[in-house]
Amino acid sequence: QLHVVESGGGVVQPGGSLRLSCAVSGSAADYWATAWFRQGPGQAREGVAILNHEHGDTIYTDSVKGRFTVSRDNAKNTVYLQMNSLKPEDTAVYYCAAGLGGWIESYYSGWGQGTQVTVAS
Repeated sequence: QLHVVESGGGVVQPGGSLRLSCAVSGSAADYWATAWFRQGPGQAREGVAILNHEHGDTIYTDSVKGRFTVSRDNAKNTVYLQMNSLKPEDTAVYYCAAGLGGWIESYYSGWGQGTQVTVAS
């Protein structure tokens, strides 16, 4: 079973940066990728970024390409989401998920509790 804990959310001005952390512990046969999802006010949860562990390839949703970067520190079992050039529309609760990969939420067996990111002047 996978245990996932996010941290690093907060309030930032437009154009600013934040780095979210996702610590994953435990083990599971279906742990092949770590992803970030987010849910904005009144919106459905959407996928933001995926890091596939086998080859280290990354996938981003179009709205964050060029601004967000997902990376992993294997020694710490921690995945990061570096968010630059933040916009008000990035305001959301960000969730880290561990599992098989892809954009389908049910493919992820481990979920964190979420961390709030607010972009406002």
